[in-house]
Amino acid sequence: MKLSCAFPPGSTTPDHIAYAERLGYKRAWVYDSPCFYHDPWSTLARAADRTHTIGLGTGVAVISLRHVAVTASALLGLEALAPGRVTFGVGTGGTARRMLGQAAARWADVHRYADAVRALVRGDAVQWDGNTVRVMHPDLVGSPRRAEIPIVFGVGGPRGEQVARACGGGVFTIREGSGTGFDWHCRLGLGTILDEDEDEDESAVRIVDAAGPGAAMVYHHAYATGSAMLDRLPGGVDLAAEWDALPQEQRAAAVWDGHLVQVSERDRRYITAATTASLTLTGRPATVRARVEALAEQGVTEFVYQPCGPDIPRELRAFATAIRPT
Repeated sequence: MKLSCAFPPGSTTPDHIAYAERLGYKRAWVYDSPCFYHDPWSTLARAADRTHTIGLGTGVAVISLRHVAVTASALLGLEALAPGRVTFGVGTGGTARRMLGQAAARWADVHRYADAVRALVRGDAVQWDGNTVRVMHPDLVGSPRRAEIPIVFGVGGPRGEQVARACGGGVFTIREGSGTGFDWHCRLGLGTILDEDEDEDESAVRIVDAAGPGAAMVYHHAYATGSAMLDRLPGGVDLAAEWDALPQEQRAAAVWDGHLVQVSERDRRYITAATTASLTLTGRPATVRARVEALAEQGVTEFVYQPCGPDIPRELRAFATAIRPT
C-alpha cells in the first residue's frame, strides 16, 4: 500500500508538499473548498515548482465551481509543470457546496463533467451548454496539446462507485464500507503519532490541535446529514443543541468553522483528547501502523494521511516513520 498525504491548501502547503516528497510520500492531494481554503490549482502549481517526483492531485475538485474548459486547461497547465505526476480527483462537492447554500451535485452530472474534461485534455472537442468547446493552447504557451491524466472519484456510496467503474477510474474514500473492489482505492485518514515516551494527559492540548480536526469532521458530517450517530458521540447532543440555537443564516458557518484545519472554540468544549483518539488514527507508532496495515487487507491501495496542527512537518515526519519504520 502506498503512503500519500493530503492538505487543505494554504500559503505554506507547497513547502509542506516539498517536505513530504523528501519523506517519501507517493502523492499529495489538495482539497477544493473556496469558502475555507486557497485555490487548489494555484497551490499545486506552486508545489510543482518545488518538487520533482511526488504526485499532485485534486482531492477532490468540485464540478460546479469551474467550467469544463477551465478545469481541462488547469490540468494541462499543471501537466506541463509536473509531467506524468498529475491526477484529477473529482466529486460531488458536499461540504464545498453546502457552504454556498447548495446540495451536493448529482452523480450523473459528475459523470458527464468527468467525461468532458478528459476528452478536452485528450485534445478532443466536446458539446457543453449547447456549444462546441475545445482547449487550444498554442505551442508557445508551453503546455501539452493533449495528455492522459488518471482520474479518481470521491465516493461515499454505490452511485459514486458505479460512476467510477463506468469511467475506469479509482476511488477516494473517507470511511469504511465504501470503495471495495477497486484496483486503485485511496483512503483518507487523520490523526497524530504519539512519541513512545509521550504522556497522553500532558499532551492533551497537542493531541486535540494535531488530530482534533479529524474528530470534529465526524461531528460536522453527522449533524449536516442528520445522522443518529451524533447522539452517540460524546457531547454530541449538547453540541447539536448549540448549533440548533443559532439563526439559520449563521448555522453552516458555525458548524463547519475550522473544517479540517483547526478545532473551533465551540467544538473544543466537547472534543477532548480521548474523543479525538477514539475517532482518529491517534496512538503509538505500532498501534497506528497496525490499523493502517489492516486497511490494506480491506483493499485500500493508497493511504492518504492529512496532518493538522501548528507543526505540519512534525506530523508528516512522525507518520511516515511510524508507517515505514527504519
